[in-house]
Amino acid sequence: MNPVLELREVSKHYPTHRAVNGISLSIQSGEFFALLGPSGCGKTTTLRLIAGFEEPSQGEIRLNGANIHHLKPYQRNVSTVFQNYALFPHLTVQQNIEFGLRRRSENHIDKRVRDVLELVQLAGKESRHPSEISGGERQRVALARSLVLAPDVLLLDEPLSALDPNLRKQVRAELKDLQRRVGTTFLFVTHDQEEALSMADRLGVMNGGELQQVGTPEEVYLRPQTRFVASFLGAINWMGGIGVRPEATRIARQPSEEEARLRPATVVQSTFLGNCIHVAARLADGQIVVAEVSRLADGFAAGDAVYISWASGDELTFQ
Repeated sequence: MNPVLELREVSKHYPTHRAVNGISLSIQSGEFFALLGPSGCGKTTTLRLIAGFEEPSQGEIRLNGANIHHLKPYQRNVSTVFQNYALFPHLTVQQNIEFGLRRRSENHIDKRVRDVLELVQLAGKESRHPSEISGGERQRVALARSLVLAPDVLLLDEPLSALDPNLRKQVRAELKDLQRRVGTTFLFVTHDQEEALSMADRLGVMNGGELQQVGTPEEVYLRPQTRFVASFLGAINWMGGIGVRPEATRIARQPSEEEARLRPATVVQSTFLGNCIHVAARLADGQIVVAEVSRLADGFAAGDAVYISWASGDELTFQ
């Protein structure tokens, strides 16, 4: 299958630094792909290169097999949902959504706007202004304005970051469901590991302008290829060069004879997190290790003598 979007050795150099360094990436039609990494890693620059807001220093960007980096942003069949939504405050919901269609002099505008309003569950709010609707609804207007243009790829730049934490989880589920229903290819940029893991079909982890690993959420979380990827995607205990995630780290008051990987330790503290408890324990060499245990299990208190262990299959090691 040919990819809908392809980056071939794409770089973007500025006088002071390399924002993107030799990225190659293929995204299939209908895929929900997340580009994940810390601030300054180059993920937003990559998005801007695809959208046409920046020009690559080298490499090729292809859409449906055709090289597009010579095209203006409005000549590319991609659309961008910005972090701040970039809605026109003086226009109504309907006017915001149809803005791009009218600039293109498209046909059947009213029907297309009605259809997308139904799709994002905003029917009945067409005449309201952005200031008269909630943050989650403003985000849906921004999505509708892009989706109504029927782009080959919808680019989303940290689109949930302006929402409060509870609303983010709700909108995250809505966005995933919406992408499934419309079938549009989504390229979603985020620094939030939970967002990327919970929403993406595949994700790419960036650091220092480079793409360190691409795979399904399960592949990247369970089989990270670099120490950075392992650490960025979740908490991890490092013991003598071996990494073990807290949920794979066992803690017990008595040693098990079957455990080859066993370390005596002393509990430092227990932290109640609602759905689980994180127990921090100090090994003999002073290393602090965190084990995730059920909140229904017997509790551990500071000063308790315990044993830390893990299965060999849960070890993460890197060259």
